[in-house]
Formats: sequence, C-alpha cells, structure tokens
Amino acid sequence: METHIPVFMHTFAQLYATLDETTRTSVKIEALTRYFERSEPADAAWAIFFLIGRRVRQAVPLPTLRAWAVEAAGIPDWLFGECYDAVGDFAETVTLLLPEPDEWTVDVDRSVLPFEGPQPLHRWVEEVLLPLRDQDETMQRAIVQAVWATLGGTERFVWNKLITGAFRVGVSQQLVVRALARVSGVDSSTIAHRLMGEWTPSETFYRTLLARDTTDADVSRPYPFCLAHPLDADPETLGPIDEWQAEWKWDGIRSQLIRRAGRTFLWSRGEELITDRFPEIAAIGALLPDGIVIDGEVLPWKDGVVLPFAQLQRRIGRKNLTKAILDEAPVALLAYDLLELNGVDVRNQPLERRRAELERLIATCVPGNQALLISPVVVAADWDDLAAQWATSRERNVEGLMLKRRSSPYRVGRVRGDWWKWKVAPYTIDAVLIYAQRGSGKRASLYTDYTFAVWDGDRLTPFAKAYSGLTDEEIRQVDAFVRRNTLEKFGPVRTVTPELVFELAFEGIQRSNRHKSGIAVRFPRILRWRRDKRPADADTLEQVRAMLPEES
Repeated sequence: METHIPVFMHTFAQLYATLDETTRTSVKIEALTRYFERSEPADAAWAIFFLIGRRVRQAVPLPTLRAWAVEAAGIPDWLFGECYDAVGDFAETVTLLLPEPDEWTVDVDRSVLPFEGPQPLHRWVEEVLLPLRDQDETMQRAIVQAVWATLGGTERFVWNKLITGAFRVGVSQQLVVRALARVSGVDSSTIAHRLMGEWTPSETFYRTLLARDTTDADVSRPYPFCLAHPLDADPETLGPIDEWQAEWKWDGIRSQLIRRAGRTFLWSRGEELITDRFPEIAAIGALLPDGIVIDGEVLPWKDGVVLPFAQLQRRIGRKNLTKAILDEAPVALLAYDLLELNGVDVRNQPLERRRAELERLIATCVPGNQALLISPVVVAADWDDLAAQWATSRERNVEGLMLKRRSSPYRVGRVRGDWWKWKVAPYTIDAVLIYAQRGSGKRASLYTDYTFAVWDGDRLTPFAKAYSGLTDEEIRQVDAFVRRNTLEKFGPVRTVTPELVFELAFEGIQRSNRHKSGIAVRFPRILRWRRDKRPADADTLEQVRAMLPEES
C-alpha cells in the first residue's frame, strides 16, 4: 500500500533553498527526486506547478503588501524603500525586515487562519493563498500578517514569493521532468506531454501524471516542442547536404495547431492558449480532420510576404480585435511539421515522412487558404549555394536558416545533432552607458541593468536597455564606476557620467512611437566593453536609422 511521510511547507522551502544554492544538475535532480518520493500527491502537484514557472493570480497589490509590511515591522516607509533598493527583491526585503515568529510583538489574530501548526504546501495554497483574492482588504491584511507571524525564515520567503507571483528558482522544466521520470518509471517524453496545456494541481492530476498507462491524451493538450541548437561550426561539417532539409528561420510565435474531437486549439510555445487572438487561423481548424497536430510559426503575412514583427505586436495583448486590425495586420500559420495524424502520434517517424504527410494534408484540406501555409524548403545544390541564399536572410525579413536532418524524429526539448539554427549575424552598434540600476536576486547589490544611448546631433539619446553579456569581473568594474560617477538619482536609477562605450547586439529593429529614439530593437545584449573607444566614437541615431528595413 502506498504511504507517504508527512511533508510540511518547510520541506518545500528547503527544496527551494537547495535548488537556489547549487548549479550542479545532478544535485538538483537528486533533491527533486527525494522531494517527490516523500511528498503527498497534492503537495507534489503544487510543487510541480510552481517549479515549472506557473503562477496563481496575485491576490494583493505590491503597494498594499508594502504598507502592511511597514506596519508589522514598525519602520518608516522610507526605510523600507532604502532596504528594498539595497536588496533588490521585494519578497526578500519583506522577509528580512519582519521579526521571526518567536520575536513577533505586533498583535495579530492567528485565528483567521484555517488551521494551526505545521501544514503541507497544498493546504497553504488551497486554503489560504487562493481564497485570499475574494476577501475584503481588512481580512486580507489580517490573514497576511497572521501568515507572516506564523512562518519564519525560508518558509516566509517562499510564501512571499508565492503571494507576489514572483516565484522563480534555478531549475528548468526538463529537470523536473527527469526527476518525475525517475520516481515513476514513466518515460520522460510522456511526463513532458502530460505537463503541457491547462491542468489544475491536485492529487488526481499527480497520480495521472505518473500513471504507467500512456494512452491518455487530453483533447486540447499540445506536445512538447522540439528546439534547435545554434550552429557553432561550418555547415559543411554536417555531412552531405542531401541528408538535410533547409527552411527559413521565421521570426514569429512558435505554435501548435490542434484539431481534436471537433474542436480547434492554438497553443504558443509558452503554453498559452492563443486561439482567440488569431481567429483566421482558428477558422481553418474546421477544415481539418480530427486527430491533427501541426507545428509551425504564427507570422504577420500579407500577399505572400512576411511583414515586420512589429505588425504581429499590434495583435499581441489586444482584448478586442477590430476589423481594421485584422485587415491591416493579417496573420498566417506557416506549418513545418506534423506531430499527430488521424489521432496517432507520429513524432518518431522520420522528418521526411512527416513532411510528406503535412504537404498532402494541406494540399487536400486547405488548398489556397492563406491562413495555413507550408513553410517552403530551401533547395540548394551544395553548401556554398545554400550559404549564398542564407546571406539574403535580412532582405527576406527572416533570421537565417533552419537545418533539420531528414531522418530525424521530433524530439522533446533541445537535443544536439538533428536540428540546427543557422542565424545571420546580429545588428551591432557602439553606444554609451548613461543610466544604471541594481539587478535582482543574487545581483541585487550590484548595478547590472543598463541603459545605453547614441548621438542625436550633440545630444545622447536613450536607445536600448541591456542586462547581459558582461563577465562577473566586468560587472564589478562597471558597478564601481557607477558608484564613483553618479550624477543624479531618480528612485533606483542612477544617471552616470557618459564615459563608458559598449558594443551592443540585437536581432531586429523597427520604428516605435513609444521610444524616445523613435526606434525599438529586439533582444538587445552587450557584446563587449569597448575600452578602446571614447564616447565621441559611439554611433549616431542616423546610423541606427539606416539599419531599418524598407518595409517598416
């Protein structure tokens, strides 16, 4: 008979601490395995929910939590602000400022909590955190302060992370899947599939997740996405070109279109159901037979041409899609793989077979439909010919090429060897550091978030923000520079003497009315510190504008 050792909230907090303190994969998997082996199913379900990055809706606004923390700690608000500025993390700041439970002096009514003594994670979530949203502010305050007075140390820190919706820890979904596979003996690809889509943490869900019967498939559930590795060598090292299928690397929203049981679903790679946002794609689902899953890219598409990503951004996040927006920024799903056919998982079939079935499906069911198209194969006589076509990527408004082994199955996650992304070199500019702000988490005491500017005439105009690309030693050096050369303070932001020049890289560029420079860039990051250049050597806004594609 199945038995479980009683596991309380502090055990989940200890797991969080272990995962946060190590970078070793083996240690993380071992800690996760031990936790799942010991935990009650309901606790394990909620742990999985939070560990893989899902969140419950925030019940209390941060300013309100701040006011309650200031009151409970008996400190002025300005002191909380100074502490927050130094720590850089809201949940940690609150945790450090509040007294431990045995030192609590402020009167609180612990009877507002539905239980006494140590409790498992699922009771804290289901009986305290989730109902909190439906309480009036007076009761919310009483409950939150009662929790603070009950939980201490890491438990309180984890609770603060959960209630603020900021729970993140250094573990990937893949590691969680590997630990669950080890505990259950179920293949990791099955576990990964069951974790996709919408589900509610519960004892029933957890038991289903680890069930040996692998014939289950929810109607709406997508498959885990297969991801490519960056090509880090000459493509000729991959062998004969006829063993590979080349496609353009589109810049859109990676998605899966699902047609099952007479219903249509469109899922993004971020496991967000986006069917309603793209009605033209959803409408073609009725034209497909049941038991179909197509992998592809949602793109802004008009008259057979991909539009700049900015057009797709006009659709993202809108609650109401007007006829004008649908006409001005139409979209299409460019399909490049078939994962399920007639209700049968075909991911283990070779790519060339899946591709042939996909071509036949689209030609038969939706001929001439501009909302579901097949991503064209780039035909080349040899690697040199393909390289020449790759060099035209910018002109085609694509990021480069995808190289896929024709014999490859559709794998789970990022596995080296079968799929490669051969991206064109990023755009680069030289810019001047003008603003700095402290980071968060382990970098909360260092200035690691930077704003860079380029020259517009004789003025430096803010152009882009970047947070990555420097070594730890370079970060320490820039931090020291910021502290010595601060000119003004605006809350957590420091204006610094414009002396340091950095080379920035970014993947895309477009016009933007929301930015002071009139330009927005995609995925900016620091390539290197240009110690050899003076501020006057930085690029100009005119030079940056010259990079804009004609279509924008």
